[in-house]
Amino acid sequence: MSTTMPASPSPSPSPSPSFSVRRRWLAGGAALAAAAVGAGAWWRWAPGQGGERPQELLWAQTFAQPNGAPLAMAGLRGQPLLLNFWATWCPPCIEELPLLNRFYAERRAQGWQVLGLALDQAAAVQKFLQRQPLDFPIALGGPGGAQLGRSLGNLQGGLPFTVVLGADGHIRHRKIGQVKPEDLQRWVAA
Repeated sequence: MSTTMPASPSPSPSPSPSFSVRRRWLAGGAALAAAAVGAGAWWRWAPGQGGERPQELLWAQTFAQPNGAPLAMAGLRGQPLLLNFWATWCPPCIEELPLLNRFYAERRAQGWQVLGLALDQAAAVQKFLQRQPLDFPIALGGPGGAQLGRSLGNLQGGLPFTVVLGADGHIRHRKIGQVKPEDLQRWVAA
């Protein structure tokens, strides 16, 4: 009895060395191009890099106030603005609000504006404002509030986050964390 062994599959032809090198060059070139595009986009839109898009997005926004009335950011343009991102569940946010309220009372006559953008539920903000009324306007950031904060430079999403915009509408200062009196003095002097 004779047994026939199955033939071993013939090896597939290996790609020529020039094809393999060409494939690596193309893949490397594509990766380099993608990195360059990504770096260019980051540089153009990164906070503090001169791109006007984040500020323009801010000025185009309209937010609801706790009482339901709309607050158009365009109406605040033309004077220096201290924009404070906060929430009722954030202890450092709550601690700095009286300081911001005093700043508003003292600097309002010189054209300074303060806006608190609450990243919180309307009911929680309303309840908080009944206990601790503020003289400066409060608006509700809604679902896009955190994203707006990131576009203005709060890449970690921490609270409180404060942005100071000049009368020209451009960002002058940013701070993640609780505002201190010396921060306000420095921002007014700049």
